[in-house]
Amino acid sequence: MPVTSLGTVVAENAIRFLGHDTHQHDDPHLIYVVTGHARLSADGEEWRLGRHEALWLAPGVPHALRIEPGGMALGPLLDPADLPRCRVRPLGVVPAIVEVMTTTLGAAPSTAEQVEPFRQALGGVLRGISRQHFPVVLPAHPAVRALAREALRTPSVTLERLAAQHRMSPRQVQRVFLDETGLPFTRWRNRARMNAAVEHLRGGGELTAAARAAGYATRAGLLRALSRESGVPVSALTTDAVAALGGH
Repeated sequence: MPVTSLGTVVAENAIRFLGHDTHQHDDPHLIYVVTGHARLSADGEEWRLGRHEALWLAPGVPHALRIEPGGMALGPLLDPADLPRCRVRPLGVVPAIVEVMTTTLGAAPSTAEQVEPFRQALGGVLRGISRQHFPVVLPAHPAVRALAREALRTPSVTLERLAAQHRMSPRQVQRVFLDETGLPFTRWRNRARMNAAVEHLRGGGELTAAARAAGYATRAGLLRALSRESGVPVSALTTDAVAALGGH
């Protein structure tokens, strides 16, 4: 993996890379799969990334990447100020990131001076998509905080099951969510999921892909959820969701 600038990990380097110990960087880091598939291990969890998918890592996150034969990935280090909201943040396919990374590949910058405009462009995309449209905060309670993160990774799992896995009752979890976030659990999770969808739309994605990225079964389901939470009619959201939500 690169330790400076915009580096590349390609399939022919896989043997050398697989022999590399899990490592970390002092700066935030983006992993982007150009083609093929890759498996990322980070913070004790594993993600399988496909073509054009990206994942955003905070500084100091131990991680290792395995690229499947025929695959290729880029691993740019980011500006220290471009921090994700959590330690490991899967982004899925964000068209604006694809555009920046494709342009970077074509330009093939080789010096720090040549790399910098691409780093800034990538940071601008990440900052643009990461602003929360519907404010949510993670609970401070350690067990409930872990439950909240798991709830976002597995949107179909019920509160009852999540609570049981963390040796709590649903009532306890609900009380902590209300006390520490100001929202009931279900509304908190729905807001967080809608934020993921809005981020995808801000990055140039279309409604169906945004719905899928946020864990909604259909585009219509996402539109109804956004309309309920924002008060914006479904018809306006269908025409231009980003503009209808205020363009930010």
